[in-house]
Amino acid sequence: MDIQTDYLIVGSGLAGLFFALKAAEHHSVALVTKATALESNTAYAQGGIAAVMDQGRDSFALHVRDTLESGAGLCDQAVVELVVREGPEVVGELMQLGAHFSRETSGELSLGREGGHSQARVVRAADSTGREIVRALLEAVARGKLKIYERHLALELLVEGRCWGAQVLELDSGQVRRFAAPFTLLATGGAGQAYLHTTNPVVACGDGLAMAYRAGTAVGNLEFMQFHPTMFYQPGGPSFLISEALRGHGGVLVDRQGRPFAEHYHPSGSLATRDIVARAIVGELKQNGDECVFLDVRGVDPAETRQRFPGISQHCAQRGIDITADLIPVMPAAHYLMGGVKTDTWAQTEISGLYAAGEVALTGLHGANRLASNSLLEALVFARRAWHHAREQALPALPAGLPHWQGPGQGPLPAPGQLAALRQQLRRCMWEEVGILRTVAGLERACQTLDGLAEESEALYHRHALEPGLVELRNLATVAQLMAHGARMRQESRGGHFNSDYPQRDDEHWQRDTLMRAAC
Repeated sequence: MDIQTDYLIVGSGLAGLFFALKAAEHHSVALVTKATALESNTAYAQGGIAAVMDQGRDSFALHVRDTLESGAGLCDQAVVELVVREGPEVVGELMQLGAHFSRETSGELSLGREGGHSQARVVRAADSTGREIVRALLEAVARGKLKIYERHLALELLVEGRCWGAQVLELDSGQVRRFAAPFTLLATGGAGQAYLHTTNPVVACGDGLAMAYRAGTAVGNLEFMQFHPTMFYQPGGPSFLISEALRGHGGVLVDRQGRPFAEHYHPSGSLATRDIVARAIVGELKQNGDECVFLDVRGVDPAETRQRFPGISQHCAQRGIDITADLIPVMPAAHYLMGGVKTDTWAQTEISGLYAAGEVALTGLHGANRLASNSLLEALVFARRAWHHAREQALPALPAGLPHWQGPGQGPLPAPGQLAALRQQLRRCMWEEVGILRTVAGLERACQTLDGLAEESEALYHRHALEPGLVELRNLATVAQLMAHGARMRQESRGGHFNSDYPQRDDEHWQRDTLMRAAC
């Protein structure tokens, strides 16, 4: 049942597919993903890729400045500069692979502007950029030698001195297969499912983060979760993101009476950075007792709005809302994790042979608050840098005697509803205590609750037979516990972390990463 390959990739988002395409030109490559190859945070990305494609109106210096300002003092400036400078190249590579981006009638790229950007620099495919990128990459994959294993859930990394791959659960058969490889890339995305309200798909459970932490490598800055200000508000309905590009297009946040309010919280109003806008919405909701606010796009040319945002227009129309004539109900939701597995500028982790790219990684680009549309840029740049580094290394021979899977438990599956109840308890705790507005007392309660949930999920995992929901619960509990403890440690407010008991930024004591490692 073993699979031996030169490169193993865990995750089928932009970082995983981009790396895989390059590696598969000359090597054997296996990519495992727990759902289908289409299901990833990348596929749901609406806005686009921030890159300096028009150097007549924009510049690398401006993009660097905007990123540093958004990151609230925690960005690594050297990393920001290298990512920004490599941006146009990686976007060009995507276009060569067949990705089609929106263009003006002149044929030039139609560049959008989002919150925190001083210039229009977001390369987009209408309002479905992620889906177009994934389409192009999967079509390119189909022409190559890459083997994709869908419905395969990675359980643990194989670490014997260095990383040699992973133990992987084949969901259809229930069998665990050992995927052995000299080089492994974690590209598993974020952990939005740790929160009650999230824009992330159901697969975003922090699996790669939890595996890397258990394997002993450093993770960090997990207290910095970015809450997107504008998820479509539909109680009980599916999560759907209302792109920030709508605000860049001229949309304004208003209350139920249609009155703008964001300017009361920041001079940039509806185009302030996401952390500021999300807190402004929460403040407004607390003040007026409403469950949502609204995005008003009625003052912008209707035909242009429909042309630029066909996906959002269609989604809202199916729910009885004409975005050119009606107010769009929105509320904040957990969106993007700025922290992750600590890497260097070549996407290397502290474990030899293990790389990480995309939302799972802590590269130093985002700091305490990601600048809109820098995430797809980061995934591309670091996936390519990981490949450039790996290809220069000699492929070491796989050692004899790599450990086979020893099942965690043999007991019957947990009672129906037990896992769902524990997961809901975890998500509610995170939303209420480790959410947009935090307090010392709330974080203390969260740490106590999540320590207990992590202990309980670990016990269940080792007592019962393997079950995907139990694997995900264990990973979510690990990541949520780390997020809460990181937030409790940081006695200041910065970027995506706002503690009302420490409302000021404290550069003297806290202008540093919060790194954590598992006790060995």
